[in-house]
Amino acid sequence: MFKRECSVIGVVHVLPLPGSARYSGDMNEVLRRANQDALRYKENGIEGLIIENMHDVPYLRGHVEPETTAAMTMIAQSLKAETGLPLGIQILAGANNEALGVAVAAGLDFLRVEGFVYAHVGDEGIHESCAAQLMRRRAHLKAEHIKIFADIKKKHSAHTITADVSLIETAHAAEFFLADGVIVTGPTTASPPDVESVQSVRTATSGMVLVGSGVTPENVASFLPSCDALIVGSSLKHDGLWSNDVDPQRVRKFIQAVERATVAR
Repeated sequence: MFKRECSVIGVVHVLPLPGSARYSGDMNEVLRRANQDALRYKENGIEGLIIENMHDVPYLRGHVEPETTAAMTMIAQSLKAETGLPLGIQILAGANNEALGVAVAAGLDFLRVEGFVYAHVGDEGIHESCAAQLMRRRAHLKAEHIKIFADIKKKHSAHTITADVSLIETAHAAEFFLADGVIVTGPTTASPPDVESVQSVRTATSGMVLVGSGVTPENVASFLPSCDALIVGSSLKHDGLWSNDVDPQRVRKFIQAVERATVAR
């Protein structure tokens, strides 16, 4: 799907969408900003993108309204046509069926899925496992080409109810339930996971391993040997804040750090 041995996926945090509390009423501006960020990523060396509705706070749990799904489809189609890059989607919070629908309609390449295996408690409440329904729906839609990358022990969540289930056991369960890859994160947005945790998941699984938070030019070299892709948002935005526009200079600096680390290996 991607060009590098360890690819970089830039996050396009779309502005608040129809149906959310902060929607401005101007879809043209939402689309303009999304395309601007996507093109800045592409022009500065990013080889994959993912769109996410992180501005849509507070999030619904397990679903979104039709207007949000329609808006994400519109944005996804535009970004795919404008960039030609591999493109994925995540719809918060845990609106995985809607995300799959958008991916099928817009010709996307992958989903980032939360709540795939085991229950966890997020900001929005309890998320139950969605693997059975999602994988059956993907098969029903003849969409096996759309990869499923599943968060395990995901950020912004409490995992007390699965405290006796290790990260490795969770990764095994996701793989057993047919995920194409697993995503390892730190506890919050912009917080990196332990390098040892990523290494242990890499050793224990045969599918793709992605790092989903907290990767910077300073720490990227430590993750490269153990993962297939890096999902990067905050460190590529102005001032390192996820809610800001993409900063081309930060993107170039990050890609240069990846290239240096790759040569050093």
